[in-house]
Amino acid sequence: MSQRENFKQWPKFSNAAFAAALALASVSFSSIVGASCEDLAKFPVTDGKITSAVAVSKDSSVVLSLRTLVAPVDFCRVAVTLNPTSESTIMAEVWLPDPANWNGNFLGAGNGGFGGSVSGPAGDMRSEIAKGYATAGDDLGHEIASPTVIDGSWVIGHPEKVKDFAYRADHVTAEFAKALIAAYYGRAPQFSYFRGCSNGGHEALMEAQRYPADYDGIVAGAPANAWTRIMTGFLWNETALFSLPQSEIPKAKLAIIQSAALAKCDALDGVKDGIINDPAACHFDPKVLLCKSGDAPDCLTRPQLDALRKIYSGPVNPSSGKSIYPGFPPGSEGLANNWDFWILGLRAQSQFANAFFAGFVMGDPNWDFRSFDFAKDLARADAGLGSIINSDNPDLSAFAARGGKLILFQGWDDAAITPWGTIQYYQSIERKMGSEQAHRFVRLFMAPGMMHCGGGPGPNSFDAVASIAQWREKNQAPETIIAARYPAPAAAGTAAGEPSSTRPLCAYPNVAHWTGKGSPDEAQNYVCRVGAGARPGAVAR
Repeated sequence: MSQRENFKQWPKFSNAAFAAALALASVSFSSIVGASCEDLAKFPVTDGKITSAVAVSKDSSVVLSLRTLVAPVDFCRVAVTLNPTSESTIMAEVWLPDPANWNGNFLGAGNGGFGGSVSGPAGDMRSEIAKGYATAGDDLGHEIASPTVIDGSWVIGHPEKVKDFAYRADHVTAEFAKALIAAYYGRAPQFSYFRGCSNGGHEALMEAQRYPADYDGIVAGAPANAWTRIMTGFLWNETALFSLPQSEIPKAKLAIIQSAALAKCDALDGVKDGIINDPAACHFDPKVLLCKSGDAPDCLTRPQLDALRKIYSGPVNPSSGKSIYPGFPPGSEGLANNWDFWILGLRAQSQFANAFFAGFVMGDPNWDFRSFDFAKDLARADAGLGSIINSDNPDLSAFAARGGKLILFQGWDDAAITPWGTIQYYQSIERKMGSEQAHRFVRLFMAPGMMHCGGGPGPNSFDAVASIAQWREKNQAPETIIAARYPAPAAAGTAAGEPSSTRPLCAYPNVAHWTGKGSPDEAQNYVCRVGAGARPGAVAR
């Protein structure tokens, strides 16, 4: 009997049952190993169906619904529809490098925004399959037609889709991917990792909290983990700026705000480079920008100043006076595609918040942000969705007990997910589990001058997956990660060349300080010291 004929004899397990069978070595792989990529189309899936299995050649085009990528290596591309419930339709893909090039490990990739396509995680899938990982990603349980349309109406009347988006899609994708990997290669992945940023960071933390056995190491960047409160913060900024016409800050004034903040705090680290190295040490009061009379291009009117202060402070519960969520640090207002993209201009924050509250919370596509009550409506969101969609539980004891490792990272110039929120979550883990226990499995790295998940004037390119693998596999905890900044490529698709600057990212609460000797553009000339944001008594590790 040929290998392809034997393929038809595979037992028909559910994803979880198949994985369990693999672990118990109750399935023989002698007739599976060496089968063609196309034969994977016959792989049995109880709650779903493989829709295609195609061999992809290096340098060929990988066409997805919202983007096209170039294949970095030869691989087998498997597309599957998973249906864990009667209302669930989860589109996922697993990319399998040739057996000779597989490093023995698996990496799940997170999406962004509301998801809606495998196009989101495909970027990380592409970069990691080039390193030998088998990779997987999914659409979070729904499809979108355009990446520029931010819409939450798809959840109205579909509570199971909320669960797919919040946590279930990534979990069933991980189960399926690991079973498929084991069948294709004849052995299960030795280590499984997950990387995601933004909503992908939210997904990463959801995996650690709800499904601690799915992954051995997790990288969560700029995690949108406190969804209900982050979205409330977005509405806070929208209300501050746009409820009254006179409060709106013209985009042209963002540069003067940033210049004033940099004049106050840029040189605190001894390097004047257009970056505030440790915003916790920056005490910038924007009142220096108040117009003396009337309005002018180089100052802020009183309503504009009040709106800016609200963005810095973050949302406050009007009933209790307590902070709902942190605001944003100063120093990056004038960067291209930062505040002008997220807060003003395109107003991406507003689009996400309105889509979330209209669709997920109110169930009314015509809902208007001006009716939002920061006490009652936040309470409604927390009561109805908090336990489902928020991944801000600091109790990661089950994940840690399995030997799991977690790296958090965040750009200080991020205008989407406030850096203070990520620090707040990290500190909550320390409080819940104790500092000593927390430091055994979690690290936070803050990146000066990095915007949302990348970009910005600071070194913003680094390999956190390599760091988490080194930690999990060799027990070498990362105290620094070297980040690089590359000049813009001469043309699309060309190599970036040598980095223009490098800098160590120090494990929080430490901050990189220039020694005063050598070039400030070289990482070797920095040392890590406790930063201004550390709690009293903190010491450098």
